[in-house]
Amino acid sequence: MTTPDPRPGTDGTPATPGSASLTERLARATLSRAVEPGDEHAGRWLRRYGATGFLDRLLDTTPAPRAPRGDGDADAFPGTGAKRVASWRLRAAAAEPTRDLATIHGLGGRFLVPGDTEWPRQLDDLGDARPLGLWVRGPADLRTWALRSVALVGARACTPYGAHTAADLATGLARQGWVVVSGAAYGIDGAAHRGALAAGGATVAVLACGVDTPYPRGHDQLIRRVAEQGLVVGELPPESHPTPSRFILRNRVIAALTRGTVVIEAQHRSGSLVTARAAARLGRHTMGVPGPVTSALSAGVHELLRGDAALVTDADEIVELVGDMGQLAPARRGPVLPRDLLAPATAHILEAIPARGPTPATVIARRAGTTPDDTLAKLYELHSLGFVERHGEGWQLTNATTPASNARRGGT
Repeated sequence: MTTPDPRPGTDGTPATPGSASLTERLARATLSRAVEPGDEHAGRWLRRYGATGFLDRLLDTTPAPRAPRGDGDADAFPGTGAKRVASWRLRAAAAEPTRDLATIHGLGGRFLVPGDTEWPRQLDDLGDARPLGLWVRGPADLRTWALRSVALVGARACTPYGAHTAADLATGLARQGWVVVSGAAYGIDGAAHRGALAAGGATVAVLACGVDTPYPRGHDQLIRRVAEQGLVVGELPPESHPTPSRFILRNRVIAALTRGTVVIEAQHRSGSLVTARAAARLGRHTMGVPGPVTSALSAGVHELLRGDAALVTDADEIVELVGDMGQLAPARRGPVLPRDLLAPATAHILEAIPARGPTPATVIARRAGTTPDDTLAKLYELHSLGFVERHGEGWQLTNATTPASNARRGGT
């Protein structure tokens, strides 16, 4: 059995309007097998040679002239280590891009590359760390959804407070037409996806593995639901497994894809803080939800809030930051009390009435620093509004304790 040549070719499949060429797509599918996500060395050569040119140089086995004391494989890519280049070449030679593309198509998905109309152009802000392409499952248009999206991230081992808050924020955002983006992990991520789904809203799961390999396994059903109602996205080709470094590098995609990142619970050494810092470097909004000062799970969030991150407590406050001009959160204030509606002069007289026992109007006037006539006029105004009552020659607050009446209810 012969191994398929991973070099891009033509198989008669036409490119769709407004999309990259088949040759470009095959080259990038191959490179997604050869290069780890976020590899800026590869990104530099990709920018210089293009996807097909970069791949041609990787697969070119013709010995090239070497400068004295050359560095082996790295001669074709000056400044890049020989081990890195050797790894690229080994993986590129073993790649089967047509098989990977057939797998994603069999799942009802697609492989997006720069040049496609669905490619989210804000990912270009990542520069040489930009994804080579994105493997996508789900019915929606990623570029359109990303234009109005917010990332909700946080601890895997979250508290009930964190899970409730994440779900509540996601529900509120979904009801206002915002797309909730997260990483499908346990804890805050899962609560955010569920909150958006429960509201019949839009949500995107960005995975650190192949989109056909649900991870964590306990979220298999959740990821399936996201793929049906929203989008599942990943940089790695089908059947790829997650690693710790891939989780960290995945976070830069979440940050770049969205208009802002909200961290709900995070310790000092948390991948969620990596997402928030990446968002800040990219000029996106960074936000945090405060928690108990005694909770280590909120310590990382509080550190963010001591910096440039904005404190948010509900979906309205998030939308105020990431939304259009004029989308302000409602003013926060306590309940309006009846005395708040009094004119200042009348309220001043009310404050001068002692809390205990009837007090003559002249004493109240002296305490308030006004004339007896003005005081008496305000007292009758307060009486008509139910704030005070008269007892003989004195006045007292209506809520003051008074001796119980010996009169029977309903008359004598």
